[in-house]
Amino acid sequence: MISEQTRSRFDREVAKYPADQKQSAVMACLAIVQQEQGWVSPEAEQAVADYLGMAPIAVHEVTTFYNMYNQRPVGKFKLNVCTNLPCQLRDGVKTLQYLENKLGISMGETTADGLFTLQQSECLGACADSPVMLVNDRTMCSFMSADRLDQLIDGLRSSGEAR
Repeated sequence: MISEQTRSRFDREVAKYPADQKQSAVMACLAIVQQEQGWVSPEAEQAVADYLGMAPIAVHEVTTFYNMYNQRPVGKFKLNVCTNLPCQLRDGVKTLQYLENKLGISMGETTADGLFTLQQSECLGACADSPVMLVNDRTMCSFMSADRLDQLIDGLRSSGEAR
């Protein structure tokens, strides 16, 4: 289940902690799996648990607690829109609804072409920049007006179709 390349990346993360606390690297190992496979499958959770010497349920608890871990396959571009109260007050829900209409999917769904998965998110820590969203758990997008959303989606679609 874990390639030598993945094991090497796990080793680098584990080396950051005292030898008796290697389970502290669980979040990093899950992130590595997700980067390589696109999601964290039950089999991947088991492999991480075996590697770190943890109970599988302990790894599963981490996977299910944080919404940054995909528990099922998602589109090439995962769009997380903040809908917490501060962002709600500054059009976060309208942003989510706009994307639902533009992409033709509901929150939690993936477009038929496999390019986009749309999710709502808890606070992204950029309340003053709302409405905000996170693309693929890495790129923060702020002040997302309809024009900026159109530019973002069109740009991602162009880059995704040029695979």
